[in-house]
Amino acid sequence: MGKHTHIELTSEERTELEKLIRTGNAPARTHTRARILLLSDRSQGQQRTDQDVADAVVCRKGTVINVRRRFLSGGWQAALDDKGWPGAPPTFTGDVEAKVTMLAGSDPPAGAARWTVRLLADTMVELGDGDSISHGTVGELQKKRNQTLAGNVLVHWHAVWDVCGQDGGRVGRGSATLRPATPGHLPG
Repeated sequence: MGKHTHIELTSEERTELEKLIRTGNAPARTHTRARILLLSDRSQGQQRTDQDVADAVVCRKGTVINVRRRFLSGGWQAALDDKGWPGAPPTFTGDVEAKVTMLAGSDPPAGAARWTVRLLADTMVELGDGDSISHGTVGELQKKRNQTLAGNVLVHWHAVWDVCGQDGGRVGRGSATLRPATPGHLPG
């Protein structure tokens, strides 16, 4: 496929792209790509260069070429959608995260006063949930959990940190990351 391959949209495709731009519910990248397709369309008698289109939508000329190429190979939907991001898939699924959370909420093993991230990691390996899991990963999972809890529950200042659901029922114990700076005041 040559660099100067032109596109011609059908009336249905033009209508869909114009509707997408008017509604405003899509990400800005999608709107930019839709505008690129509409401005690159040769069926309306306009013959804009790639640089003219790039200047009109405030992007690089290479972006115009890539969007047009994706349109020609897969249609307008393929040109609008992100093709995904590189990188390895997550090592630990929600299942493992749930097990770490359940384990952290249980009583610590005999001889330990409380759960530490290293103890949680070692116990997860002993239970057979993966060949290895680092204490750093367990810490990140717990941090993510605490941030989620902070968004969905109320934290009450007591001698013991009790985390209560919005209905007032006790959900579990909070951590220092949930503690408000001033007793009796919620962060944010």
